[in-house]
Amino acid sequence: MGWALDGFAGSLYALILGPAMTELLPHSGIEPGTGTIGLYGGLTVALFLFGWGTGGIVFGILADYFGRVRVLSAGIVTYAVFTALAAFADTWWQLGVLRFVAGLGSGVEAPVGAALVAEVWRNRYRARACGVMMSGYAMGFFIAALSYAILGGYGWRLMMGIAVLPALLVYFIRKHVPEPPEIRGMIAARRTRRASGQRTEQDRFVLIRLLTPPLLRPTLVGTALATGSLVAFWSVSTWYPQVIRQAAAAAELSPDVANSRVAIASMLFNAGGVFGYATWGFLADKIGRRGAFLTSFAISAASVGFLFPFEPGWETFLLVVPVAGFGLYGALSGILVYGPELFPPSVRATGMALYNGIGRYFTAAGPLIAGVIAASWFGGDLGLATTCVVAVGLLGALGLLFAPETRGMPLPTNPAPVPDPAPGAAARSEESL
Repeated sequence: MGWALDGFAGSLYALILGPAMTELLPHSGIEPGTGTIGLYGGLTVALFLFGWGTGGIVFGILADYFGRVRVLSAGIVTYAVFTALAAFADTWWQLGVLRFVAGLGSGVEAPVGAALVAEVWRNRYRARACGVMMSGYAMGFFIAALSYAILGGYGWRLMMGIAVLPALLVYFIRKHVPEPPEIRGMIAARRTRRASGQRTEQDRFVLIRLLTPPLLRPTLVGTALATGSLVAFWSVSTWYPQVIRQAAAAAELSPDVANSRVAIASMLFNAGGVFGYATWGFLADKIGRRGAFLTSFAISAASVGFLFPFEPGWETFLLVVPVAGFGLYGALSGILVYGPELFPPSVRATGMALYNGIGRYFTAAGPLIAGVIAASWFGGDLGLATTCVVAVGLLGALGLLFAPETRGMPLPTNPAPVPDPAPGAAARSEESL
């Protein structure tokens, strides 16, 4: 539910980006046009993704030290409230600042939520359970598209305002979702060691552990896969509404027809995404994690390469866009189904948040670069620019060359704590020798 409402809030912005920039740019002394909407709209998306990466890392660290549930609740309130406050923005930069803060809260949902689900579903069904959880994000995009079809005529500010609804979920989470016993025990053991003056490998700061062997390799593998998946997804999901609007304008269709086409295409894109998300865990259990990633990347590349640079007709676009959603969302599902299987519980939330955060830092440039090169190199053609950015992003699939296959393996556990020698013990040992 939390991940669905996160997707709902995020998708609303992609759907209203064009109209919002058209209204706000003149208030900022900027003439709205294809190039300027691409540039400044891309900047606001980049700020959101940069906030998402930063917030994910910060909240991920907190979740490993203080538990999953309370940190998840704080993140949901943050992204819901600040997404809704964007309805009151008067300039593009005010909107950008609010999107950055909303991104800080939105970054918590995926890594902490996926860690929580995997820790509850510890048996052989955990990949399927995580995949079903991930399908909520695409379902949120679908609900946003449906809301836009119904309420879009009332303006973009109303659409942003209703994004406060996810905050209501926090009461349910705090009341009905318990902390996994393994995590409660881990936190209690850490506090006991601290109180007794003991220090073990598990008590080193989580970021230091993740950036040094033996956890450095899974961190790098996760970063490569997350970067490729996220760059491809956000470049497409940010700009395909504007690509449709460009095609409608070229065909001299009315803005109402263009908005209707955006809503229909968005619902189909996200319907394919729901299926891609939900089935990735089943596919990964059948052919392995590496095989499922290869399938998602291949479908994403083929469908994006067909849709955007060659400008197919509207009917063909509607047939292929769900396939693109299936591949792009499937890869996103994979990085969070696979993540819990790479890290022990004492660093699990931080590890997933770290590689997702780094991936989002790279991703923040994707929509922005697409907007810039569309204006600078391709005469405002966002479809061709998006295709180029996606092609570069999918190089992240090279991370599969170093990725371990985890199908059928148990979740990693914390090693038995071995206390560091007491101060002076090493010196006394040398003296006895």
